[in-house]
Amino acid sequence: MAYCKVRQAEIYYEDFGEGTPILMIHGYSPDHRLMSGCMEPIFTERQGWRRIYMDLPGMGLTKGYDGISSTDEMLDAVTDFIQAVIPDQAYVIAGESYGGYLARGLIEKQQKQILGAAFICPVILPLPENRTVEKHEIIKTDQRLIDSLTKDEWEDFKNHNIVLNEYTWLRYNEEILSGCKMNDEKFLNKVEQKYGFSFKIDQADFHKPSVFLLGRQDATVGFKDALDLITKYPRGTFAVLDTAGHNLQIEQPQLFHTLINEWLDRVEAFYPI
Repeated sequence: MAYCKVRQAEIYYEDFGEGTPILMIHGYSPDHRLMSGCMEPIFTERQGWRRIYMDLPGMGLTKGYDGISSTDEMLDAVTDFIQAVIPDQAYVIAGESYGGYLARGLIEKQQKQILGAAFICPVILPLPENRTVEKHEIIKTDQRLIDSLTKDEWEDFKNHNIVLNEYTWLRYNEEILSGCKMNDEKFLNKVEQKYGFSFKIDQADFHKPSVFLLGRQDATVGFKDALDLITKYPRGTFAVLDTAGHNLQIEQPQLFHTLINEWLDRVEAFYPI
């Protein structure tokens, strides 16, 4: 647990293990626990990886970010953080939702440094009105869980998840809601006015091992827009998972673990660690 001061912010991060750096970038409004909750269990059986979990400006414990007002500037903060923590090193990246959008910005700016990329329910098109999304559809419900939650808890849970059981509730509450309750809503609303990059991304093909994990029932970013990138990622696995919404890593944990491990295997084969 530490802070890294860059020009735009004091970024809180957690750093585990030694070896090839892998930077984890969470989505818009939770904090690093979204990524550590799903990724750390994978590394209990893998050696040779340095895992770096950051809190984006306006989220989690990061502070001193008032000068940021756009996603371009968010990316600048992430880029400066990378240079400060792993100066001039090659690294791997994993991004969820908005973190996946930032990852594509990093690929545009630093492709040579990036050894591989994982995208978990990534934002493809920044403006919601331009996205092709699925209708929110609840697939599984546990009546006993409903009875144990408050009305507000239940409303939030069923509006953001499609597998409504105790397992998904406990992880959603711990890994996502806990971070969302800490965010700076006024700041995030400001950045949302300039949510899309001002520059073009996906201009060059990414020839490193990658994976796109997409929820078949994702009503937030959908899955179809990501498939338009398939030719841009010639070493990419594109997996559309049924019984998975925008919190795919929680609703399909076994498939998530299998596909992330297989991606890491491919990165290690490409660049032996």
